[in-house]
Amino acid sequence: QVRLVESGGGLVQPGGSLRLSCTAFGIIFSAYDMGWYRQAPGKQRELVARITSGSSTNYADSVKGRFTISRDNAKNTVYLQMNSLKPEHTAVYYCNARRDARTSPYWGQGTQVTVSS
Repeated sequence: QVRLVESGGGLVQPGGSLRLSCTAFGIIFSAYDMGWYRQAPGKQRELVARITSGSSTNYADSVKGRFTISRDNAKNTVYLQMNSLKPEHTAVYYCNARRDARTSPYWGQGTQVTVSS
């Protein structure tokens, strides 16, 4: 059974940092592209950052230079380091694992990030 388990969300003040983690179970982690998405209240889910199985990365324009995605294949874990957080970064953040474009991705349950003073 495939599971993606996110952690690291919480309440942080503007300008603060958080690191999200997502650990995968039941997949050959190193073979999967991994991504972080977010969904704010009343908005559609959107891509935040993605890292391929070969560790190439891409980011939403709104987070470039502020967020960093990385992976540790030995720990089956993908990370999202978020710095200089703003209230508009408040959302539920979801982990995503995708083997290739022909197969459906797996999703985690989401972790809430709230940026507020």
